Amino acid sequence: MTKVSPELVDEPQMQIVRSVSTDVTLLNNQFPTYKLGPNFEVLQETKEDNKGPPLKEVVEEETNRLTEQHNRLSVRDLASKFDKNLSAAAKLSNEAKIREAPSLEGHVLLKKLRDSLELLKGRLTGLNKEDIEIAISLVEALAVRLTQNEGELIQEKFEVKKLVNFLKQASEDAKRLVNQERSFACAEIESARAVVQRIGEALDEEERNSPTSAKQEMEGLLEAVQEARRIKLLHQPSKVMDMEHELRALRIQIREKSTVSFKLQKELAMSRRAGQNKSEFYELSGSETLGSILRVQSCSDEAIDVSKCSIQWYRLSSECSRREPIVGADKFVYAPEPIDVGRLLEADIVSNGQKVSLTTTAPIDPESGLGSYVETLFRKSNIEFSVVIAQMNGRNYSSRSAHCFHVGKTKLKLGKGWITKARDSYSGSMQLCGFRGGGNSAAKSLFWLPRKGHSFVLVFESEKERNGALMAARKYAMDCNVILAGPDDDALL
Repeated sequence: MTKVSPELVDEPQMQIVRSVSTDVTLLNNQFPTYKLGPNFEVLQETKEDNKGPPLKEVVEEETNRLTEQHNRLSVRDLASKFDKNLSAAAKLSNEAKIREAPSLEGHVLLKKLRDSLELLKGRLTGLNKEDIEIAISLVEALAVRLTQNEGELIQEKFEVKKLVNFLKQASEDAKRLVNQERSFACAEIESARAVVQRIGEALDEEERNSPTSAKQEMEGLLEAVQEARRIKLLHQPSKVMDMEHELRALRIQIREKSTVSFKLQKELAMSRRAGQNKSEFYELSGSETLGSILRVQSCSDEAIDVSKCSIQWYRLSSECSRREPIVGADKFVYAPEPIDVGRLLEADIVSNGQKVSLTTTAPIDPESGLGSYVETLFRKSNIEFSVVIAQMNGRNYSSRSAHCFHVGKTKLKLGKGWITKARDSYSGSMQLCGFRGGGNSAAKSLFWLPRKGHSFVLVFESEKERNGALMAARKYAMDCNVILAGPDDDALL
C-alpha cells in the first residue's frame, strides 16, 4: 500500500513527501516527466530516444523493402530472406510483449497515486486542497494518455502479428517453390542420365556388333577358301596329302595300341599279384587313387585274420629303389594322402613268423577335380572347413558337434563359435597328415599335432575337403619356410 505522510508548516506552501511501495517495479530508473498545458492537458516532455526508430516505421520499412526485392530475388534467396524477416518480426513481437509490462505497471502506479491523493485531499483544506485536486486531475489525464498509448500499442501488436503471419506464409510458399524446383531439377537430371545411358548402350552395342559382323564375314571367307581348296585337292590329289592321311591314321593306331598295352600291363600285374596272393593268402583291395581306402584282406579260409597280424605300410619310389615306412600306419586299412600320389604303396603282413608283402599294381593316381578345387580355395579370403573332432590327445572325443577348421596363411585354428580349441602358427614342431589309425572314415580324417602333447583327429565332410585342406596348409607353411607333414615325412617333401 502507498503511504502518504503530510507535513504542515508555517509557510504558505506545503511540501508533500511521497513514498512508493516496493511491490511496484519500473522498467526505467526514473518516472517520465510531464507538464500541464492549456485546459489542464497533460503533455509529456519528449526526449531523444537513442534506441532507434519506432516499431511502426520499422515494420513499414521492412514491408516496402521486401515488396521491392520480391521480383528480382531468386527462389532460394527469397526463402532465405523470408526466414530472416520472420525472425526479425518475431523479435519485434517479443519487444511489443515486453512493452506491455510497463503499461500495466503505469496503471498500477497511477491508481495508487490517485488513492493517496484522495486520502490526502480529505485531510487538507484551503489552498492545499486545491493543489491536491489539480494533482488528481493531472493523474487522471495521465491515465487517459496511458490508455491511448495502450490502444496504439495494441494496434502495433496487431500489425506485427499480421506481418508475422504474412512472412510465415511467404516462407512456406518459398520453401515449397524450392522443393518443387529441386524435384524438377532432379527429374531433369535423371532424364539426362537415362538419355546418356541409352546412348552409351547403343554405342557399346554398335561396337560389339561391328567386330562380330566383320569376324563372321572373315570366317565365311575362310570357310569358302578352305572349301575351294578341298574341292581342288579332290580333283587334283597329291602325294603330300596322301602322306598326311597316313600319318594321321598311324598316330591314331599308336594311341590305341599304347592304351591297350597299358591295360594289358596292369591286368598282368594284377594277375601276378593275384597268383602270389593265392599262395600267401592275402591281397590288397580298393581303388589305387587319392581319396580311396586300401584294405588288406584274406583271400583264403586258411589265412589268419588280419586283425591278429602285424602290419606295416611303406612308400616306394616309382623305380622301387627305396622303401620308407609310414609311421603310425600299422592297421589293415590305409587311406592315401596327397604326399602318396605318384608312389607305390606296400604293406608287410607278419603272421606266425612269416612275412608277406603286398604292393599296389601302379602308383597312386591323383583325385579327379582336386587341382581345380584347391585353386578355388586359394582364391577365397578365408579357407574354412566344417569338421568333427574324433579324438583329442589320443582319446575318443565324446561330443560329435561340428567345429570350424580354419587354414590361414600363417596359422591353423580350430574352434566352435567364440570358443577356440587350438590356434598355432606354422612351426617345425607342428605335424599335419592323413589319419593312419584305420577305420571306415580314414579317407576323410586328418591328424593334427599343433604342439607337443596336444593332438586332434578331425573328420571332414568329404575326401576332397580333407585332401584340399592338407594341400592348402602345406602350401601356406612352405611360404613361411616350414615343412608341414606327418611323422618322419619331411624327407619326402
